[in-house]
Amino acid sequence: MPFLRLQEMREMSNEKRIEKLTELQTELRKLTSMTKSGGSIDSPSRIKEIKKAIARLLTIQREKEIGGSIKE
Repeated sequence: MPFLRLQEMREMSNEKRIEKLTELQTELRKLTSMTKSGGSIDSPSRIKEIKKAIARLLTIQREKEIGGSIKE
């Protein structure tokens, strides 16, 4: 699954961003539990990519919250 670009994340609706965020968090939990239990994953760098994508989504979500309250 290719990751979304920042511009694509910004253009998403709030519901779609939340849905994508929960999907990524679930995948991160799954990969982390696999590595903690001694298993190996196909791409170890995937964990790092997922963490960055989650952080970006949360940042954009927070920007929208702050931006909306300032304009009102």
